[in-house]
Order: sequence, then C-alpha cells, then structure tokens
Amino acid sequence: MKKLKSIAFTLFALLISVSVLSQAKKPTIMVVPSDNWCVKNNFISVFDNMGSTMKIPDYRKALQESTELLNVISKINEMMTERGFPLKNLESAMKSMQGQSAEDAMLSSKTGADVNESPIDKLKKVAKADIIMQLTWSINNTGPRRSITFNLQGIDAYTDKQIAGASGTGQPSFSAELPVLLEEAVLAHIDNFNVQLQKHFDDLFANGREVSLRIMTFSSFDGDLENEYAGKELSEIIENWVSDNTVKNRFSLSDATENTMLFEQVRIPLYDANNRPVDTRGWARDLQKMLADRYKITAKLMTRGLGQAQLVIGEK
Repeated sequence: MKKLKSIAFTLFALLISVSVLSQAKKPTIMVVPSDNWCVKNNFISVFDNMGSTMKIPDYRKALQESTELLNVISKINEMMTERGFPLKNLESAMKSMQGQSAEDAMLSSKTGADVNESPIDKLKKVAKADIIMQLTWSINNTGPRRSITFNLQGIDAYTDKQIAGASGTGQPSFSAELPVLLEEAVLAHIDNFNVQLQKHFDDLFANGREVSLRIMTFSSFDGDLENEYAGKELSEIIENWVSDNTVKNRFSLSDATENTMLFEQVRIPLYDANNRPVDTRGWARDLQKMLADRYKITAKLMTRGLGQAQLVIGEK
C-alpha cells in the first residue's frame, strides 16, 4: 500500500511539474527584416545626421510593396506560434506607430526642443516585444532548382544584445514557393533557436531585465548631486533607491560626478507585485516620484527606446 501511495504521489508531482512548465511565460517576439535585407532591396530612408548620411529601414514601404516579405514574416510567425511563442505583428505595430508619430510631431519640450528618437526605437516602444527577431534571406538558383540561405538573430529589445542565432542553407528543391523553401531551411534550426530564446527569458525571470539609467542636472538646479538631504548626499539617496529596487541589488554605477550618474546593467523585475509588466519608464518614474514626495526635488523623465531612462533634476 505504501508503495502504491509513493507511486501515486510521484505521478501527481510529475503532472504538476508538467502543468507548471506548460504554463511558463514565454518571451513576446516581433519578426522584422534585417537592415541588410532592407538596404539590398532599397526599402530605406536616407537622412543627414550632422553631416553623416544615415540609412534606416523603411518597414512601412517594405510591407506595402514586398509580397515576399509578407509571406516570409507570415511563415516565421506560423512556426513560432506552433511552438507556443506569442508574437507581435510588424504590420499592426507600424499602423499604431503611424498614429503615435502624428502626436510626436506636435510634441516638444518647454524650451522648444523636439523629441529625438530613431524609427526602430519608436517601433520598439509601440510593439513592446521582449525580443526582436531579425531575418535575412537570399535565394540561390542552381539550374531549375532553388534553395534559400537564411540568418535569424534574436535581439533583446531593451539592450540590443544578440541572445540567439541560427543560420543555414536548405536543400535544393524544385519548389518555386518561397515560404516552403524557408520552412524547409529553418526547420532543422528553429527548435535550438527557441531554446536559446527561452534560456534568455528564464534568465530575465530569475535576474531581472537589463536597462540603464542616467541622472543629470539642469543648469537651473540650485545645487548638485553632492547636496545633502536628511544627512545624505543626493547621489547616495539615488544609489540606495536603485539598489533597493533592482533584482538581487544588481546594477553597475559606471560614472558618477557632482552633476551626473550613469547606472548600467541595471536589473529591474519583469513583473510587479500585482503581476503587471514593469518597463523602464514606469520603474524610473517611481524614482522621480520618490524624489518629489520625500525631498521636494523636481525632475524631468525621458526615455529612449525601451531600455534607457534619463532623469534630469531641477525642473520639468
């Protein structure tokens, strides 16, 4: 009887483990064509950046004019969905960004400065995907047969660091359909790629999401970061708050002067106590509120992309 109970308990524990694993949160992904593919296919916007010519991907143009791109994104989305990874659709994100761009065009600071963000930063903020999946592909022709060479890169949307990769060339085929060629080429690599994605996301759960925070002061601020409040320098107050509000107190203070502080490799939690997602702006806003409520210090909060926050002390 004891043996039967032991076996029953083991089976029950196994079922619970499987259930928990099946319900584990997976990273949200958005598939985009790589910069290389956009440049080669002339889906770019060119602008002058202080005398230097810059080329940036024009995703809207690519989606409107390239049926090939739509088919490729659709196939990758299908393969990732089958493996349980939630996806954000690039086309839908672009439509949302178009509406926000109209608002940003009217937005400026009190001194008249415009908002300065790259298109990919804006896209990341709208989509709020954990991982950007960049895809490059080319078709190889050998007589009547064709094959496809691909390169997949999983990029952390907050740090722009590559956290997963896969590349290869599929077997030559008489098939003329690009999605079929792509699926045949990617199938041998996709599961290992997903293991890399999940491993990175598991690390985020355990150790927090990596972001950066810069503290600066306006020239109008009456003092600097060495001013004392309740017996502590302002820089010490800020550093203590960052330590108390990071996962396992993990951060690096890479630069500190009387006017600036730069926190890098800051690990913030993915979810708050109510299981709501935490982003860089919301996390830094809590610091802004703390300074205002406890020390009557005014600060302006700005963000760049998803993973960089800047708090300028002295005014809004």
